[in-house]
Amino acid sequence: MAVGLDDVKRIHLIGVGGCSMSGIAQILQKQGHVVTGSDRERSQFTDRLEELGIPVSIPQKGEQVEGAELVIYSAAIKPNNPERAYARAHGIPEMERSVALGQISARYPHVAAISGCHGKTTITSMLAYINEEAKLDATVHVGGFVDLLGGGVKVGDGDLFITEACEYVRSFLTLVPTVALVNNIDNDHLDCYKDQQEIIETFAQFCALVPPEGEIIVCRDDEKVQRLLPLLDREPLTYGLSEGDWHAADVQFDTWGCASFDLVHNGNILGRITLHVPGTHNVINAIGACAVASVFGAGFDSMAKALDRFRNTKRRFEFMGERSGVRVFHDYGHHPNEIAATLEAASRVPHKALYCVFQCNSYTRARTLFCENVTCFRHADKVLVPDIYPGREVDTGLVHARDMVKGINASTGNALYIPTFEEIRAWLDEHAKPGDLVITVGSGNVYAQTRKLL
Repeated sequence: MAVGLDDVKRIHLIGVGGCSMSGIAQILQKQGHVVTGSDRERSQFTDRLEELGIPVSIPQKGEQVEGAELVIYSAAIKPNNPERAYARAHGIPEMERSVALGQISARYPHVAAISGCHGKTTITSMLAYINEEAKLDATVHVGGFVDLLGGGVKVGDGDLFITEACEYVRSFLTLVPTVALVNNIDNDHLDCYKDQQEIIETFAQFCALVPPEGEIIVCRDDEKVQRLLPLLDREPLTYGLSEGDWHAADVQFDTWGCASFDLVHNGNILGRITLHVPGTHNVINAIGACAVASVFGAGFDSMAKALDRFRNTKRRFEFMGERSGVRVFHDYGHHPNEIAATLEAASRVPHKALYCVFQCNSYTRARTLFCENVTCFRHADKVLVPDIYPGREVDTGLVHARDMVKGINASTGNALYIPTFEEIRAWLDEHAKPGDLVITVGSGNVYAQTRKLL
């Protein structure tokens, strides 16, 4: 018989320095468990855990698991990890992170699960701000660093749990949602899905987890979400840029590409929303957050005040610094649609030339998404492409960064292969001028590499 969270007191988390895992550790501590953790190196997340009285061991050693009744590990932790090996050798049950998150969600009467191939971190972060402004006292679990939270979690005392719902390896099917939001669906993660139709069908399974008295909320602007609708067992609530139960009217952008708009619900204008994050996609994200918050009783004034305070989470159009008059930003976007939205937002920021540095973090993603019909870089004057970051994969020689450059150039003719970030910095030093803008995009180690450009 499998051991669950309700069966144990002392829990050890391997990889506790990750944003999601550190949040889970804090929630479990609040719920009465004795929590310990480990990771390979210290971070702002491990420092925060120790401030809260959760011991974190660095580096990872098998004996640190001794005494635990359950081990929770993140997907990045392989079976040969010394602590997982110790747990198996000593009969200590193991549980993958998404399963633990699902069992945590089952402890709350009300659960808002925010899904979508893009935008779920931003929407969940916006909901963290609305939660505070509306005094909902929810527990919020975000997959990114939110300044308001000092990390990725807010542990509340209420009966509402708001969490990201990730489609990778079908993790979101472990959740117990009463409200499910689907922001968009895309042909991402083709290393674990056979095709786009299977992804859509998996989102349908996720929506089917919502009980009859719950709510399904979908973005009607997304073409693949439209293909999801016939698979649902009910009529969902809808939102979008200009159509839906919730939508925007009179959208205006300031000189930095940040929008203000009238929020419309069922044909009634509720009031004016002002954002301080750029891009059309963030208008849609904000409307989705408002639709979810309304289900739990948040009023328009709370939404407007919260969104006025909201700033991007780390790695979402984050300003990294300036070098020789050239401003450098970074965004986590790693799918063509995310990159297109990021560069559309960047194009609205005052600049002379716009340079994009794109590091692909997967050979599968490079081969399936960036070698043919690549149109997402059209807003950039030049796209600099370094070697592919392997991520979870091994280089089999089937695809190279040069193949992506060829695919980009077939559409927009603006890409250049430069193998390393040191060489990219030298190229920018020679070509970029004061007033230009550089944005690095990707989900590999490009965030750390970006500092080399500064």
